[in-house]
Amino acid sequence: MPEHYAPMPTDWTRALAVVAHPDDLEYGGSGAVARWTAEGRSVAYLLATRGEAGIDAMPPEECGPLREAEQRAAAAEVGVSVVEFLDHPDGLIEYGVRLRRDIAEAIRRHRPELVVTSNHREHWPSGGLNMADHRAVGLAVLDAVRDAANRWLFPEVGEPWSGVRWVAIAASPLAGHAVDITATFDRAVASLRAHRAYLAGLSGAMADPEAFLRPAAEAVGARLAGAKLGVAFELIEL
Repeated sequence: MPEHYAPMPTDWTRALAVVAHPDDLEYGGSGAVARWTAEGRSVAYLLATRGEAGIDAMPPEECGPLREAEQRAAAAEVGVSVVEFLDHPDGLIEYGVRLRRDIAEAIRRHRPELVVTSNHREHWPSGGLNMADHRAVGLAVLDAVRDAANRWLFPEVGEPWSGVRWVAIAASPLAGHAVDITATFDRAVASLRAHRAYLAGLSGAMADPEAFLRPAAEAVGARLAGAKLGVAFELIEL
C-alpha cells in the first residue's frame, strides 16, 4: 500500500465498468461510481455473467435471474441505469477471442473515456488468491480496449473507438490512485446491501456490507489528501 494515493483523473464524461459477476463492483468500486454519477458523469455496467453459480443453496436457473435483479437494484443505488450481461458461464469464464470481442463491442457502443474493471492480478491486496473469472475478465478488458481501437479487428461489431484514455482496476494490489468517497460511502453500502440473497448465503465480514467496506475505505482515505474515506484503483494510462 503506497504512503499516499494520487487523485483519479476527472477530465472525462463517460465510463464503462466491466466485471465478471454481480457484486464485484459493490465489493470495492461502487462508492466511486456514486460520486461520478453525482457529478453528472455517465457510467454503464457490463457483466460477463449473471452470477448463476454464486449461491450454493440455489440452483443456477433460479439464481441467475435473482442475481441479475439484485445487480440492477445495486446499480440504481449509485445512479447507474444501464446494466448489461454477456451470459458467459459463471465460474467457467474463458479468456479468449470471444470474450475480447464481446467487451470490444460494448466499448465501441458506449464509447467510454474511462474503463473500470476488477482486479486481474493473481492475488488480492490481502495476499489471498484471486479467482479465475476475475483474472480472465480483467485481462480481456485490457486487451479489448486495444481491440476496440483497431478497425481490422471485429469489424462486424461497430466502428472503432480509440477514445479510452485510462483503465482503472479496483481492488488491485498495485493501486496507486484513489477517489474520495466520504460523501458517497453510504450509497456504496446500500448498493452492496441490494445483493440480499447473495449476502444471506455468506458468512464472516463479507456478509456485512458496513463492516467489510468501512475499514478498507478508512485505510484508503488516510492516504488520500483531504479524504476520510476512499476507494483505490490501479490506473493504467493509455
